[in-house]
Amino acid sequence: MAQKNQPDISVIIPTYNRAHILPRALDSVLAQTQLPIEIIVVNDGSTDGTKSVLSNYSGLKIIDQEHSGVSVARNIGLEHTNREWIAFLDSDDEWLPDKLEQQWSAICNDDKLICHTEEIWIRNGQRVNPMKKHQKFGGMIYERCLPLCVISPSSVMIHKSIFEVVGVFDESLEVCEDYDLWLRICAKYPTLFIDEPLIVKYGGHEDQLSRKYWGMDRFRIQAMEKILSFGELSAEDEKTTVDMIIQKCEIIINGMQKRGKDDEAKEWQEKMNLYLSF
Repeated sequence: MAQKNQPDISVIIPTYNRAHILPRALDSVLAQTQLPIEIIVVNDGSTDGTKSVLSNYSGLKIIDQEHSGVSVARNIGLEHTNREWIAFLDSDDEWLPDKLEQQWSAICNDDKLICHTEEIWIRNGQRVNPMKKHQKFGGMIYERCLPLCVISPSSVMIHKSIFEVVGVFDESLEVCEDYDLWLRICAKYPTLFIDEPLIVKYGGHEDQLSRKYWGMDRFRIQAMEKILSFGELSAEDEKTTVDMIIQKCEIIINGMQKRGKDDEAKEWQEKMNLYLSF
C-alpha cells in the first residue's frame, strides 16, 4: 500500500452491521490517487456479514470489539495508530478519488492542523442540496459550529497532536459526539476548508443515529455546557455559547410544551433561567 514520498496518513473506519455498504467505503479509500499508509477498520460488534466482507480485503488493520458505539470505535482506532495525520470515514459514506491528494496538497501549502471539505449529499437515493444553515467555512469557525454540526467526520484530515491537546471523542455522548469534538477543536484551532465536494454522504437509512434519537439539541447543550466548564473560552466565545444555549433551551421548551410534557419543560426552563442570569 505504501507509495514513495507518501504522507503519513491513517484512515479510521468504524462500522457496525453495514456489510451491505462497507465495500463502497473501503473501495473509495483503495481508489485514492494518494493512498494512505494504513487503513484501520474497527468492527464494532457487527452481527451481520461484516467479517466476511473484510476477509475479501488484504492489507487492512482490523480491530474487533464488542458493540460499544461509534465514539469508542473511533477512539480505539486512534489508540492503534502512530501515524501523523488521521482521516476518518464513516462506513455509510464514500470518498471521491482525489480526496486525500487534494487535502494533502492544501495542507502542504498551509500551516493548519485540521482540514475539511465540501460534500455531496444523497438522501434516499436522490441528490439534495444542503440548506444554508449547513454552509461550511474555514478559519476560526467556533461560532459557526454552535448551531449544529458543520464539519463531517468523513471529510476531515486532522493532525494527531490535536487529540493530545483537546482530547478524543466523548464516549458518554450517545449522539452529537462529532459536534462536541469540533467545538473543542475549533475553539483553539483555525480550520482549512476546501470548497469542493470530495466526499459523498448518504442519508435516510434507518440506522442513522440522528434518526434514532429525538431532540438532538439536548446533546448539543450538553456539549456546550461541557466546554463552558473548562473555562478556556475567550469572553466573546463564552457569551456566544451562553446565548446559543438559551436559544436551544427555548426550542426544547416549546417542543416539550407542545407534547404536553410540562414537567420536563419546567426543568428546561429552570436551566434556561440560569443562563439568562449568567
